[in-house]
Amino acid sequence: MQQTEGANMASTITQQSKSSFVPMAIVAGLFFILGFATWLNGSLMPYLKQILQLTPFQASLILFSFYIAVTFTALPSAWVIRKVGYKTGMALGMVGMMIAGLLFIPAAKTQIFGLFLFAQLVMGAGQTLLQTAVNPYVVRIGPEESAAARVSVMGILNKSAGVVAPMVFTALILDSFKDRVGTDLTQIQIEEMANGLVLPYLGMALFIGFLALLVKKSPLPELDKEDDVDTGDTNRLKDVVAHPNLVLGVAALFFYVAVEVIAGDTIGTYALSLGIENYAVMTSYTMACMVLGYIIGIITIPRFLSQPTALMISAILGVILTVLIVVADNDSFVLANALLVPFGGAMLPDSLLLIALLGLANAIVWPAVWPLALSGLGKLTSIGSALLVMGIAGGAFGPLFWGLASSSDAGQQGAYLVMLPCYLFILFYAVKGYKIKSWK
Repeated sequence: MQQTEGANMASTITQQSKSSFVPMAIVAGLFFILGFATWLNGSLMPYLKQILQLTPFQASLILFSFYIAVTFTALPSAWVIRKVGYKTGMALGMVGMMIAGLLFIPAAKTQIFGLFLFAQLVMGAGQTLLQTAVNPYVVRIGPEESAAARVSVMGILNKSAGVVAPMVFTALILDSFKDRVGTDLTQIQIEEMANGLVLPYLGMALFIGFLALLVKKSPLPELDKEDDVDTGDTNRLKDVVAHPNLVLGVAALFFYVAVEVIAGDTIGTYALSLGIENYAVMTSYTMACMVLGYIIGIITIPRFLSQPTALMISAILGVILTVLIVVADNDSFVLANALLVPFGGAMLPDSLLLIALLGLANAIVWPAVWPLALSGLGKLTSIGSALLVMGIAGGAFGPLFWGLASSSDAGQQGAYLVMLPCYLFILFYAVKGYKIKSWK
């Protein structure tokens, strides 16, 4: 009898393991797609800056239009998910991303800056819906105390896509025009470089559309829907903002995404200003450091470090690196000699590599903040998740302030000082903010 019960229990555990593996595998693929489309901006920004002859501030609008979509689509995304479910919400988000990819074709053909910005806006809206649907899966499947480790696994895939995307961009687009870096372009050359975007974005759009269909038809289980209540969305929002750990968590994510995007997406533009030919692959350096950070997070959280402690260490490292970036000598190659040259890497100025190392400081912030901010929300999780996703809007304003500061006497290198207050707030949240459970 005991053997039979033991066999049945083992069978049940095996079935549960199999049932959770498939949805997590699907979600992992979606995180990779999100990362690929997001971190492609790090290569697109300097590329369009060169083609359209943009100022640093104008180039920052490419990121602004992508991330600002979050501010007005996050809460509607939560409403859509409550109406159609998480799985259909994921598929609809990918359809939006497919449409955005197709919009790049007329933008490239006309070289109209406004069309590129509109395509970026639509891409951001599609990603917001997908983000709002996919993130709760990772947090809610499994124990809360190990949620940061699960998010870290997804982060590795997301940031690995950030390593791959610039390399693909360089191989498919930039390599043909590498000799034009730092030169004045003729109209014919501009048209040739712009047309180089057409086929890659068409292929990406069709691929994402195909994946949307697969997700819709997949065996991905539906999370429990949160019932609509008679008091309506306004009161639901009032209920959720009564949780200080969530509200402060949204602010922490806002500042985090600001510094993450500055580190990942402006590094290429900064490299272009230094005359680096392979400026489009610079984002890969930052993303590689983030992948390393996620691996460290998986190993150490929660076995050796609690989520708040890991968050505090990340914030302190961010403060130190920010100061070093601003004061670094661009004629110094100490870090390149230590980190890259022994492995056959390129000689790059210290300031560039210090920006890349910010990826190490940033990696643990997102996976640590999510479970701390969603703690205790229960059936308000989808609204809380939507508000946290709104924190992604920091990616719009961080590069914007960097672009504005770049136009001052500080220049592009000194402009990285705008990250300092961001890391200081993240440090506050790690030390005290997440503990606050009441506004009284």
